[in-house]
Amino acid sequence: MTAGDCRSRRYVPSLLDGLRILVLEDEFLIAMDVEQLCRDHGAADVVIVRDLAEIDQRDGLSWFDAAIVDLMLGGVSTLGFAARLRGEGVPFVFASGHSDADEIESSFPEIRLVAKPYSGDDLIEAVALACGRTKAA
Repeated sequence: MTAGDCRSRRYVPSLLDGLRILVLEDEFLIAMDVEQLCRDHGAADVVIVRDLAEIDQRDGLSWFDAAIVDLMLGGVSTLGFAARLRGEGVPFVFASGHSDADEIESSFPEIRLVAKPYSGDDLIEAVALACGRTKAA
């Protein structure tokens, strides 16, 4: 491969290129995996929050471009927080092993639930779609 070969290749952005992602996840290893997955797909910043008290200390949610929300953090429902995200216009997906599909469907019919265990590709594609991005053809 020559230097000319590198210059002739067109840059194809990753699905999460440049996004600032909020991850609400109370299981440490899952949170770390999701963080790395987001970074591997181009996220500019990933903030992990392990309980709702942490997020209440932040100034605002509008700094985030998207969020990945576990339905339960430490046994506490995040549906009220999800309503805040929607109210502030932050796109998000639910990623959870606790699936109360009826509650989600009635309160958040437009929000995708990615059920654990999920594939990394499914999660990233769901976040990208929530942000209006699609895979390059």
